[in-house]
Amino acid sequence: MLDRLQSVEDRYDRLNELLSDPDVINDTKKLREYSKEQSDIQETVQVYREYKEVNQQHKDARAMLEEKLDDDMHAMVKEELEELADRKEELEARLKILLLPKNPNDDKNVIVEIRGAAGGDEAQLFAGDLYKMYSRFAEAQGWRTEVIEATSTELGGYKEIIFMVNGAGAYSKLKYENGAHRVQRVPQTESGGRIHTSTATVAVLPEAEEVEVQIHDKDVRVDTFTSSGPGGQSVNTTMSAVRLTHIPTNTVVSCQDEKSQIKNKEKAMKVLRARVYDKIQSEVQAEYDENRKLAVGTGDRSERIRTYNFPQSRVTDHRIGLTIQKLEQILQGKLDEIIDALILEEQAEAMQRAEQ
Repeated sequence: MLDRLQSVEDRYDRLNELLSDPDVINDTKKLREYSKEQSDIQETVQVYREYKEVNQQHKDARAMLEEKLDDDMHAMVKEELEELADRKEELEARLKILLLPKNPNDDKNVIVEIRGAAGGDEAQLFAGDLYKMYSRFAEAQGWRTEVIEATSTELGGYKEIIFMVNGAGAYSKLKYENGAHRVQRVPQTESGGRIHTSTATVAVLPEAEEVEVQIHDKDVRVDTFTSSGPGGQSVNTTMSAVRLTHIPTNTVVSCQDEKSQIKNKEKAMKVLRARVYDKIQSEVQAEYDENRKLAVGTGDRSERIRTYNFPQSRVTDHRIGLTIQKLEQILQGKLDEIIDALILEEQAEAMQRAEQ
């Protein structure tokens, strides 16, 4: 591990030199590439340097104990040695995690798609609740959200809502939300006070750059139509809404959120590129995971991952068996406790695989 860490530090120092090189400064592509590489390993280098410093202090303290010291000094050095040993152990554990392979999509923006599934009107209202939850979570992280496409209902829910989350590390946290979310509560439309169970599905797609997935114009059919609102009524008489069909994969994306056809086409293309990229990634991942089922991560979207139980004010994440009695806070976007637990579980699984 120490050899790997030294190699990372050497590379970091080399990147510092490169980023001061006039040839690199004048090359936008190289400058961006080296800056990102340096940013990716900066935390690892900082922790490694602290580890080396603590390790040296630990050695010096051990050497002092072998000298002739009075009782007070001996006790003080022994206490310092114990503190340094604890800190050294903490840093070693953190370095092991930092050296784990990272998902190349973790730093990307994401496109989130929420759809009401089983449960009719109640499922669509729940889809609206999930959208508000993620919007508040994104705001707390300092991220920006932008609705791409939404099919709302007269009751205030969504049959489908697609939105983009722009922010560093958005995918690294929101990727765990892939799957079916179940709600148990008395619907607004229920007069008898009976608890209903409904579901909404969430898909989180990393934004794909043009260089990562090439979509040729000849492979995309473009259709235009007038936009519509709840119940199907026309809300715009111009042909501003756009439907894109990627013929090779039969992937269809519509967008009518903007009044401009050009803007709707740009938004739809972002979603189309992300879906095609996700399809390619999913096929690769399925092959990789053929003989190994991962408990945590971006799994099957038909799998029920979480239950929101209103009568008991609890939220349960079924992948890790975590139950929290904080339903209202979670729906207000305070997802950190759940996401942090999922990250720790995934890191533990990765550590276990690395040791095998």
